[in-house]
Amino acid sequence: MYQIEHLTKIKASNEKVFEAITTKEGLSAIWTPKLQVKPILGHVNEFDFDEGYITKMKVIALKKSQQVTWQCIASDIEWQNTVVNFDIRDKNNLTEIILTHSNWRGVTDYYRWCNYHWGMFLYRLKNYCEN
Repeated sequence: MYQIEHLTKIKASNEKVFEAITTKEGLSAIWTPKLQVKPILGHVNEFDFDEGYITKMKVIALKKSQQVTWQCIASDIEWQNTVVNFDIRDKNNLTEIILTHSNWRGVTDYYRWCNYHWGMFLYRLKNYCEN
């Protein structure tokens, strides 16, 4: 199995970063405005990227201001059964967030494309939280 990993440092509190990746307001500003999300363990978040299907992510771990983990239960075939994890921590007066997208079956062009877009997601997250 393969995984994508990214780290960024944000000049904002852990709480603000956590809120940005768990609420409709935050995720619609940084990922897609077409969504249904709730910060509730077991809830299935839905994201529409205008690709002809809805990406569904089940919340499988949720630790306030520390961790958010989703398991993909419906999406592009390469995303199905993958896991997206956000680890949030304080480090040197900054918030570090480590994004890991694991359980990929192979390194494909779609994997590479998603790797790039996860970097852009974190860039938008940083801008959203700092401004």
